[in-house]
Amino acid sequence: MVYLLHEEPASKRRRRDTGCPCHDATAFRYAPATVGKVTAGAMTIEPFKQNPERTLIRTLTVCLCRIAGMALFVMGLVYWVRLIGIFDGPLWRFDLMPVWWRFAAPTLAVLYPVAGIGLWLLASWGSVIWVLLTLVEIIMHLGFPQLFGGDLMPVALNLTGLMLLAILRIVAYLDERRQS
Repeated sequence: MVYLLHEEPASKRRRRDTGCPCHDATAFRYAPATVGKVTAGAMTIEPFKQNPERTLIRTLTVCLCRIAGMALFVMGLVYWVRLIGIFDGPLWRFDLMPVWWRFAAPTLAVLYPVAGIGLWLLASWGSVIWVLLTLVEIIMHLGFPQLFGGDLMPVALNLTGLMLLAILRIVAYLDERRQS
């Protein structure tokens, strides 16, 4: 059952000597809410009417953020596996990595899961960390391909995801602006 908080009529109020001015000024009570239109004094409360287009945009944005969040978190786990040295290989143990990978791998090991958690929670800072993470990878793979390799797949996937997120947010903004 749903309850609404509404103000008691002045005739039903009784004065309470609690010493707190907010308790003496107005008395509130909970009453069962009804489905449909509810009128409480001069204020009318109606059920929220959803726009199907807006709901679709929001659903697509949530799905993209959740899928990207899971993928980024898994990539963070991969970088942590590289750092702790579960597998043999020059780039799979921190003490065997070249100096440039010793700088990049811990940075990415921290940024990937933080961005993943932020996107999963739909927090605004998640997309900011994702942009920062993508910039780091662009600098690594495009700026220094002789050191980090020319593997453009992570950069392409991150840029594609960010572009989709930007398109969805722009469409949602324009739709909201059109409706108001």
